[in-house]
Amino acid sequence: MEDRTLAALGLDMVPRERPLDYPGAWPRESGLLVGDRLLPLERWAYEDRVPVISIGSNACPGQLRDKLAGSGITTPLPMVRARVTGVGIGVSAHVSRPGYVSNAPVATTGRVSELFVLWLDSRQLTVIDASEGVPLPHGNFRRAWLPAPDVRVELPDGSTLPGAYAYVNRRGVLHDGTGAPRTHPGERPLLTDLLATLPRLRDLFGTTPEEFAARASADRELCEKGARVFAEEGLVTAGGLEMYMTTDGARAPSRR
Repeated sequence: MEDRTLAALGLDMVPRERPLDYPGAWPRESGLLVGDRLLPLERWAYEDRVPVISIGSNACPGQLRDKLAGSGITTPLPMVRARVTGVGIGVSAHVSRPGYVSNAPVATTGRVSELFVLWLDSRQLTVIDASEGVPLPHGNFRRAWLPAPDVRVELPDGSTLPGAYAYVNRRGVLHDGTGAPRTHPGERPLLTDLLATLPRLRDLFGTTPEEFAARASADRELCEKGARVFAEEGLVTAGGLEMYMTTDGARAPSRR
């Protein structure tokens, strides 16, 4: 019998514990996360659950397991690999408490990305919302409904969704120097580049990615100072999905 444990599949890393490994390992195919195992899926859509597009470590089974287990939740979680048109991966304009600069969704009109859709039940959704700061008045992310046809979410059987949620950064994203959102090259190269080009960031976090992660993970106020440096240095732009955010960050779409 095939060993489907996360460790055997190479999917057990937890970026909150090893920030320089962010966003962690993503599966090669869809699966059902059950405790410490990723099992094959038998279907792609779940009417009794909420679809959420994963942009960063929420597509890492080890991170998901860690988040949910911390709240005593062990219910299965379907992870569906989908073709998403109109949403890509940018760089958040803030420093996360675990010590990394995270991914953030950006509008990519007409472009297709391979991303995971999580089908969350109500308890799982509450935990993931909390981990993204959705309930907080000044949290980093808001959960926004991205409707079709603005965003096309195609499942493995060719069917499409009427829309899906994504966690949109309320602080914006980093740009590439031309004003367009920059892509996330991986945590080590990203931090290496940011530290090399921003003296004020080096003053706060040191000169290496290792120093950055260690200092950020130990100091909430330092993370806030890092976000202010991004803004004050003119590195921040809109991700293009802000129009979908609501004041409470999680308004459900109308059902017919």
